Amino acid sequence: MSAVLAGRSGAEAERPGRAIGICTSTGGPGVLAEILRELPADFMLPILIVQHIAAGFIDGLRQMLDDELALPVAMARDGAPLRPGVWLAPEDAHLTLTPSRRLALDHRTVAGPHRPSADLLLASLAAVLGAGAVAVVLTGMGRDGARGAAEIKAAGGLLLAQDEATSRIYGMPRAAVEAGARPLSPAQIAAALHELRPARR
Repeated sequence: MSAVLAGRSGAEAERPGRAIGICTSTGGPGVLAEILRELPADFMLPILIVQHIAAGFIDGLRQMLDDELALPVAMARDGAPLRPGVWLAPEDAHLTLTPSRRLALDHRTVAGPHRPSADLLLASLAAVLGAGAVAVVLTGMGRDGARGAAEIKAAGGLLLAQDEATSRIYGMPRAAVEAGARPLSPAQIAAALHELRPARR
């Protein structure tokens, strides 16, 4: 995958990170699998996912990803410590990161049209992790994630979005690009994530 990053400086390719937030909607499950199956079982950065999906289908997505990925995949649990693996926001619950770096689930707050909200996840990563926050916004309708993406950018974090050519719906990624995200194909996103190294505590 390093060939995909040809032309990038070594410092950029070895950028440190603390956690990755991935947000998506329509067309997301297939792209999530395409990107995450490229990451090894010993990938050290936690990956927190907000997927807008119809009621009753999130556990099926978890099972599909767990079957296909080298990384362990589980539903996020309230109060769980931030640790490596893939953590999905459960149905009808916002997923955020607390200042003590634990996962938090919120089934009550209304923040835009979606629960879970991409904006709330990314904003919490920006607030807690600063420049160590990494955000990826994938295919989907609407603008959820745009505000959180802007906060990641302002905090000095890494902000990536799926490009128009490969997006089933170029709504969420377009809004993220307008907020400063770098547009990349799924293969390029996978390569960029693979090159990240854990930030020193």
